[in-house]
Amino acid sequence: MKAVVFHGVGDIRLDDVREPKIEEATDAIVRLTASAICGTDLHFVRGTMTGMKPGTILGHEGVGIVEEIGKDVRNLRKGDRVVIASTIACGTCSYCRAGYQSQCDKNPNGKQAGTAFFGGPVQSGPFDGLQAEFARVPYANVGLVKLPDGVNDDQAILLSDIFPTAYFGAELAEITPGDTVAIFGCGAVGLFAIVSAQMMGADRVFAVDTIPSRLEMARAQGAEVIHFDEEDPIETILRLTDGIGVDRAIDAVGVDAVRPHAGPAKVTREDKKEAEKQLEAVAPKTNEDGDNWHPGDAPSQALTWAVQALAKAGTLSIVGVYPPQMKWFPIGMAMMRNLTVNMGNCPHRRYMPKLLDLVASGVVDPTKILTNREPLVSVIDAYKAFDRRLPGWVKVELAPAAGAAKKAA
Repeated sequence: MKAVVFHGVGDIRLDDVREPKIEEATDAIVRLTASAICGTDLHFVRGTMTGMKPGTILGHEGVGIVEEIGKDVRNLRKGDRVVIASTIACGTCSYCRAGYQSQCDKNPNGKQAGTAFFGGPVQSGPFDGLQAEFARVPYANVGLVKLPDGVNDDQAILLSDIFPTAYFGAELAEITPGDTVAIFGCGAVGLFAIVSAQMMGADRVFAVDTIPSRLEMARAQGAEVIHFDEEDPIETILRLTDGIGVDRAIDAVGVDAVRPHAGPAKVTREDKKEAEKQLEAVAPKTNEDGDNWHPGDAPSQALTWAVQALAKAGTLSIVGVYPPQMKWFPIGMAMMRNLTVNMGNCPHRRYMPKLLDLVASGVVDPTKILTNREPLVSVIDAYKAFDRRLPGWVKVELAPAAGAAKKAA
């Protein structure tokens, strides 16, 4: 079968690999009809998330058809159409039962290893990912959610990771009716964080980014947009909130944040040197290729701005991904202003049924961010376009034969 395979930092390929087999009684084999490229995948290719094992199939978002089940998978049958939870959870340990499926104790690396997920580094399993024609899904009775006929692949793929992560981020921000919220990053998670904040009753939502098309998409969602290469985002937020700041802030960017390269917020020489020092520690190995595979040039930028934008006693939510080697956070500023900080990897399975109901009922239409299609054989080109921080998010559509990739804004 065809699959996107990690060979090293800056080196991914569309390879022919062996089809997966049932290994445990709780496994299922799923024929993928849709997968996606996420910003997290780019962390591995750019070198800002270490520990990837060469030969690992990438991807942690998937929709497909159940082809085979283990004897202990008793809630599914061959032919069921399903969406796959990005994080892998057993459903029986204390964390899973408490709704923290992203901290399941059955990570192969032990109870202290943290989140297990598809297509990640050694500490996450490793498990082969979902950018492939077929995938083995452990604990399929928990990790697969059946789809109703009225929900298509374009809608369903966003329920695998993006929409749940955004909703989780809004929940971590402790948004209450009437709140003013700032969201840093208008990629797919940021856009759905806008939707989620509004669902929770936020009165005003500021969206901060530097890519015009993403900002226009945020504006279309009802957010008040701020282009940080044209104006200082903190000065603007303070001016628009009468000097108070926002009640809640969400970091939807993570370690690959970029600094302003123009405008009044452009960093000083001293700040640039500090960012370069951080980047050297965060991405000790890089393999840049022309315009591609460049790590973000300011790893702590989104975190710093989020803290600065908050009103006293506000809440910061962090769902942008940071690797273990990331050790920079403006803790003094946060402490002196009595900020609450919540963060973590989304327990996708907790949110998927609720969000699926919203999509199936037409309350939310996630397909508004989809733009165009490309053939599966061009998926590496789609990776490169996405890596250059062009608008969006990439959906990979896998037909029984060749398939196609669908790029989203």
